[in-house]
Amino acid sequence: MDREITRPERSGRRRKRDAASTPVRKTNYRQLKNPFPPMDVFSADQIANMHATALRTLEDLGIKVILPEARKIFAAAGARVDEATEMVFIGRDIVDAALASAPRSIDCRAGHRDRDVLLELGSLVFQPGAGAPHATDLERGRRPGRGVDFRELVQLTHHFDVLQMMPPLIEPQDIATNVRHYFTLDAQLTLSDKFPFVFSRGTPQVMDSFEMLRDFRGVSDEEFAANPYCYTIINTNSPRTLDIPMAQGLIDFARAGQVSIVTPFTLMGAMAPITVAGAITLSHCEALAAITLTQLTRAGAPVCYGTFTSNVDMKSGAPAFGTPSHFQASLAAGQLARFIGLPWRSAAGSASNINDVQAANENQMGLWGCLMAGATVIIHAAGWLEGGLSVSYEKLIADVEVLNMVAELCSGAQAGSDEIGFDALSEVNPGGHFFATGQTMARYNTEFYEPIVHDYANFGTWTERGAKDASTRATSVWKGILAADNRPDLDEARVESLRRFIEKRTAEGGAPPES
Repeated sequence: MDREITRPERSGRRRKRDAASTPVRKTNYRQLKNPFPPMDVFSADQIANMHATALRTLEDLGIKVILPEARKIFAAAGARVDEATEMVFIGRDIVDAALASAPRSIDCRAGHRDRDVLLELGSLVFQPGAGAPHATDLERGRRPGRGVDFRELVQLTHHFDVLQMMPPLIEPQDIATNVRHYFTLDAQLTLSDKFPFVFSRGTPQVMDSFEMLRDFRGVSDEEFAANPYCYTIINTNSPRTLDIPMAQGLIDFARAGQVSIVTPFTLMGAMAPITVAGAITLSHCEALAAITLTQLTRAGAPVCYGTFTSNVDMKSGAPAFGTPSHFQASLAAGQLARFIGLPWRSAAGSASNINDVQAANENQMGLWGCLMAGATVIIHAAGWLEGGLSVSYEKLIADVEVLNMVAELCSGAQAGSDEIGFDALSEVNPGGHFFATGQTMARYNTEFYEPIVHDYANFGTWTERGAKDASTRATSVWKGILAADNRPDLDEARVESLRRFIEKRTAEGGAPPES
């Protein structure tokens, strides 16, 4: 939603006149640009050496590619392939050519064009937490993800303009895997008009999803092939492995002209070297291999560079997020993304088990690492707990508050003569106040960000209101959003056609995921 804050209406004859003249605060949270200068953690020479080491790794050590079709594509481009070990050795000339053909800017088509997303360096796109097996909230507790949770989280994501893309929020485990892709895409298309996500779990599921999406959007085969209408996330299996569904997803999405966001998930000291430089070099190596596969499949296919690198707790082996190493890894990834010139995805997140101070600290530390790194897309920016094992309704609301504030910063502060306000200065004598100046009266309803869950009341007022903490207030917010049940305007004929397709394919057995 765009932020619109108006004065309370007065009763009587003046109500209509006041409503027409009341200033309205409007901000655009849909197409953001990162206002912060990128921050470096390594020197330019060190970044160049990390890139060169990644190329050397692909050329000399290789990457295991389990999908035979992918190995054939690499071999046809001149890569050395060892079929016995499934190892592919990719020359740097092949990688260089792939990077040259990958687009620097991707115009992603949403359900309504005012929700389109532009992926390029300098753009800023937020996504909530994704891929969790559990959902949690204060009223119903922690539980395995269900279909109802997926639909509710889609509605919450749709409500906030600052969340511009739909991710794979939670796994609805009460929906069978052979029909789960129908359920999740149906929810995204009918409950939101934002840029949707499609799982890469085998060609049959992907083709089903493309057909559903194309017909629901009312675009031709040619239009669908020419413009991205959805995206997927591709995770490599570190170290240096590309499995069957992920490799097939890269091929399927590249052939269809849809977006792949390539994101190695590396944890320092576990599946990656223990140093920031070593872990990011491995991540870069794997990302380059996956990006190369998309360009060998179809030159110019839309693809995003990505990384999600943090450290483990060396006492327990558990993943840790929002740490200084996580922050530094994001900065390094941003430098490498700028080095190759591609839009890229990073991630925030928290290892905390509940929506507490630890969760807020970790998520904001990770978020600011992404912002300072110049990330194009920031996933897990709201709601992510337990290192990705759950998405919290309350945390999603609390984190959106911070994202809204970041979005406010994207518009920048103005300093024209009206803002500088010499007239206001001249109205107030020394020792006076500015509450009643003309500048204040003209702007008091529109100048400042209005919070959705933060409470600025003093202790006495807060106590009189029930002494509710932020999580309790967040519960009221998400319940209010779901109760309002606001949905995009839909073509009912297309909805009926979508449901008929799902019924038909379900009766035929659906499409089991491939592994």
